[in-house]
Amino acid sequence: MKKQHLVLALCLAATGGAFAQAAPGDSTPRIDQRAANQQKRIDQGVASGQLTPREAQHLERRESHIAREESRAKSDGVVTARERRRLVRHQDAASRAIHRQKHDAQHS
Repeated sequence: MKKQHLVLALCLAATGGAFAQAAPGDSTPRIDQRAANQQKRIDQGVASGQLTPREAQHLERRESHIAREESRAKSDGVVTARERRRLVRHQDAASRAIHRQKHDAQHS
């Protein structure tokens, strides 16, 4: 009987450790990576002169809005599929906006 309790305790400890490693803040690694990539694109556009300061400010504000949305989605510890789709949709739109602004005729 004691052997069964020991095995059960070890199994619970092993699975508990696995859950402890998946912190709520890490529930959107692809979204986080994409946000970092888009930030790099904005920074590169400013450095190359493809983005005017005003365009960069607008794009930065848009990225901040997405980051706030992501924080709200993570606030309860679970990012649902619906929340994830919404974040990806907003990132898609922001990505298109970055491309449009970098390739328009305005230069700083």
